Amino acid sequence: MVTWREEAKRKAALAAVQHVKDDFVVGLGSGSTAAYVIEEIGRLIREDGIHVLGVPSSSQAMMVAVHSGVPLTTLDEHPVIDLDIDGADEVDGKLDMIKGGGGALTREKIVAHAAKQVVIVGDETKLVEKLGAFKVPVEALPFAFATVKAEIKKLGGKPFLRESKGKVGAVVTDNGNYILDVDFGFISDAEELNRQLKLVPGVIETGLFVRLADVVYLAKPDGIIKLEK
Repeated sequence: MVTWREEAKRKAALAAVQHVKDDFVVGLGSGSTAAYVIEEIGRLIREDGIHVLGVPSSSQAMMVAVHSGVPLTTLDEHPVIDLDIDGADEVDGKLDMIKGGGGALTREKIVAHAAKQVVIVGDETKLVEKLGAFKVPVEALPFAFATVKAEIKKLGGKPFLRESKGKVGAVVTDNGNYILDVDFGFISDAEELNRQLKLVPGVIETGLFVRLADVVYLAKPDGIIKLEK
């Protein structure tokens, strides 16, 4: 049975894919909503004959792209890309976000920074007045795990090592690192918190995506909310 939320994700994906043009290089986000985007791009390639190259932000995105028939490329070949389409765990009215629930935050942020335009998709439950109900993912070097955890506590956060549900032990990212999910409560200044976290030795990246999104499509049962810069 298809829930309203899954149908909403498809609607948001279809709206976002309207930004894809012939001969674009597109960043392919990770997660369930981004998977709908990749599948739709594959359909456009097959049925409309457009030429698109994808830069996957995770092994999951890469596998969906291969299955959907989307040709892949790399940032080495295209350090500047036309468009990035991705999901979010939370987004506020300023279009600042928390991302990383799927563990691909570092590559997602790299791909987003490389894009001329960043489009975010999701359902209306992702829209919040203030970020922080969703814990902030922080990717850290395993070697520095204990010291990173201690420094995060000094910043007022409550860090929890993300553990795998499919195997014993920690979740390991595509980059070979650990993820700490950090409860900071509601966040008054996401940009400053991101800066402070990035200064901690051993922190690779944070799930605070500040001033990156250009357009956000959030689907409701009866339509789509469009937010723009």
